[in-house]
Amino acid sequence: MIWQTEISLRNYPRGYHLITHEIEKALSDLPDKGILHVFIKHTSAGLTLNENADASVRTDFETSFNQLVPENAPYYTHTMEGSDDMPAHIKSSLVGTSVSIPIKNGRLNMGTWQGIYLCEFRNRSGSRKVVITVYS
Repeated sequence: MIWQTEISLRNYPRGYHLITHEIEKALSDLPDKGILHVFIKHTSAGLTLNENADASVRTDFETSFNQLVPENAPYYTHTMEGSDDMPAHIKSSLVGTSVSIPIKNGRLNMGTWQGIYLCEFRNRSGSRKVVITVYS
């Protein structure tokens, strides 16, 4: 069986944001076992799984990615949408646009310290659309 829904996340500022609760809230009863697939429909944001307890991890992600992919690099040619746009596209490709999580006993089978992150790479974005699919 396959179940799917699409949700709009609220407008988040640039940075790394735990959205596990928002994803879980959109789910109806989960099957005993299966796979949850979460996909973001955007090219300047991403999704990843990582540390859900210490907020400094999210700050370090922002700092590290800004070092890896700086704004205003002289070699960018895609610049009409602002200095954060091309770096956002690159960061999105590095992080990825989806995560898959096993389902066990009707719950997401993540590690104790894992959470789903929205990685917002734009300085001013709108709400983001996410497709949630459950395979059982």
